[in-house]
Amino acid sequence: MEIIVSPSLLSADFLHLDKEIEMINESEADWLHMDVMDGVFVPNISFGFPVLEAVGKACKKPMDVHFMIVHPENYIQQTADTGAAIMNVQYEACVHLHRTIQAIHAAGMKAGVTLNPSTPVNVLEDIIGDVDIVQLMSVNPGFGGQKFIESSIKKVQRLRQLIDREGSKALIEVDGGVQADTAPRLVEAGVDILVSGSYVFKAADPKATIHSLKQLHR
Repeated sequence: MEIIVSPSLLSADFLHLDKEIEMINESEADWLHMDVMDGVFVPNISFGFPVLEAVGKACKKPMDVHFMIVHPENYIQQTADTGAAIMNVQYEACVHLHRTIQAIHAAGMKAGVTLNPSTPVNVLEDIIGDVDIVQLMSVNPGFGGQKFIESSIKKVQRLRQLIDREGSKALIEVDGGVQADTAPRLVEAGVDILVSGSYVFKAADPKATIHSLKQLHR
C-alpha cells in the first residue's frame, strides 16, 4: 500500500506562505495538514479561518485540518466552507463524539479523530467503524519540532489490531517527530498516513524529502 504524505503547515515559513503552498502543489505530497489551535485545549495559538480560506483557494492538494480546540463541533460547516477535505477532532475535546462525526460527514468531509499520547486506543472501540481516519499524536500536541515518543510504535500496532478486528476501513495517521529514522518504523507498524512538519519544511530540499517519504510502502 502506498503511504499518504501530509506535510504540516505549522512548520512552514509564515512570511512566505505563498511559496510554501507552491512547493506543496509541485511536490508529491498527497495532502496538506493544517493544525488549528486555540490556546485553551493546547497552550499555543496557530491560525484560524482566514488562513484556512486563503490556503484552500491556493492549494491544489486536499486540506487535512486538525482541530486542537475546545468545542470543534461549533465549526464544522465553517470548515467545510473553506474547502477542507478532512476534519480531524480531538477525542479528548468531544463530549458527543459520535454526533460530531455524523455532522462532519453530513457537511461533506471525511471525519477523523485524534488521540493524545496518553489516551489508549481502546476508547475507540465503539466509534472505530464510523471514522475515516484515526490520528495518533506521537508528541504532546501544541508545538512543532518535538521529540518522538517511542511508545507510539506499539500504540500504532494496537490500533491496527483494533481496526482489523472490528473490520473498520479507518486509516491510521501519525503526527509528531516523523522523520528519516521514525517513518519506516511507523509504516512497518501499520501507519497509512505520515504527517511531517519540520522534517519537510526545514529541509534543504523539501520536495526531495517528501519524495523520500513517498518511497515507503506497507
